Amino acid sequence: MNVKLDQMGYVYEFILWACGISQVLAHQFIWNMKTNIFKDEEGLLYDDQIGEILENLMEQIKKSSTAAARLFYEREFEFFFKITDISRIIKPFPKGEERKRACLKALREVPLQVGCYLPSNPEAIVVDIDYNSGTPMQSAAKAPYLAKFKVKKCTVKELEEIGMSDDPAEYLKQLDSKSSECWTASIFKVGDDVRQDMLALQIISFFKDVVESVGLEMKLFPYRVVATSPGCGVIECVPDSRSRDQIGRQTDIGMYDYFITKYGDESTSTFQNARRNFVMSMAAYSVITYILQIKDRHNGNIMLDSQGHIIHIDFGFMFESSPGGNMGWEPDFKLNDEMVLIMGGSMEAAPYKWFQEICVRGYLALRQHRESVVSLVSLMLDTGLPCFRGRTIKQLRARFFPNHSEKEAAQEMLKVIYSCYQSFRGKTYDMIQYIQNQIPY
Repeated sequence: MNVKLDQMGYVYEFILWACGISQVLAHQFIWNMKTNIFKDEEGLLYDDQIGEILENLMEQIKKSSTAAARLFYEREFEFFFKITDISRIIKPFPKGEERKRACLKALREVPLQVGCYLPSNPEAIVVDIDYNSGTPMQSAAKAPYLAKFKVKKCTVKELEEIGMSDDPAEYLKQLDSKSSECWTASIFKVGDDVRQDMLALQIISFFKDVVESVGLEMKLFPYRVVATSPGCGVIECVPDSRSRDQIGRQTDIGMYDYFITKYGDESTSTFQNARRNFVMSMAAYSVITYILQIKDRHNGNIMLDSQGHIIHIDFGFMFESSPGGNMGWEPDFKLNDEMVLIMGGSMEAAPYKWFQEICVRGYLALRQHRESVVSLVSLMLDTGLPCFRGRTIKQLRARFFPNHSEKEAAQEMLKVIYSCYQSFRGKTYDMIQYIQNQIPY
């Protein structure tokens, strides 16, 4: 919903009405509005077109809230401001043990607030913090960090009742004792605009719906990201997974040898199942990486879960932006030797041919909905995000080959796959990441 284009005031009134129905929805709107008042991630460049409208709308939402709703809002926003702000606190410290100690110290100074939830997960209430979990993440310029929380699953209605009760701790005790509790991890960022991640994940989620609707065997994992203010955000961690970087540091073996070690040799059913999962997810992310031109695909941004699925994270570079001053050095998607080894070891292997086939079929399925993808991206063009540099929509449409027949478009996608397999640029980029950031490849 674009308030900027709301000349009749209908969207404005609808948001006010919706926020009166659900306080959790009101929180999500306010986080979104806080983010979009400014055009930059530092919160210095005020948006003259929409800033005042959003500030007035936020004020109206707060004024129309009950006393209990305001207390819920203040507690939630204060708690997660303190959690998120740790990223800013630790940034001046050198990467390594010194930053790690600073992270743990800052996290331990944040008391648990009963009646709060993770902004990315409003279907669970936080009941504990793992104060030993604070872990700075790999980053060349920012200081994101990871923290773990114990959460108790509940409905949004139950969450709102707990949050707005006179005694949230007492009300929490009354929640069904059978409600499951689990530990979950999130990454918190300051000085890093996560709206690009939100856009990428929205399109990934859309692609997931498309392939499921036509029965394609492809797997995508659109995790949740919430921007909470300019340059600040909460990112849900992909559960039960490790980055390729972590696997390399912990095992000192390649991805194929890791599969053999974990699942058995190629003759076993466990390896065959893991390979199948790998191919289904590899194909899906190859298509979406090509369409969105997602870059910075080093081993810290590629995950493997326990079932063998590959999962891409961190979409800070896409469309017209790429590392190294927009050099555009990386290929359309990452397809290196160790990935091909898992898929049979050569272009003639049956698993690799299946990878190519479902890549093309997934691409053609998404191509049928290309105008929906273009519309989703177009809605974000006036945000000033660095991925938009004037030719985004033209280039996006061109990657769908709209003037080609379906057979011709399929042939173009096969050319993309072939060029990525033959490209030396991906390997070179991994070497650069190792030299600059010690990320193994």
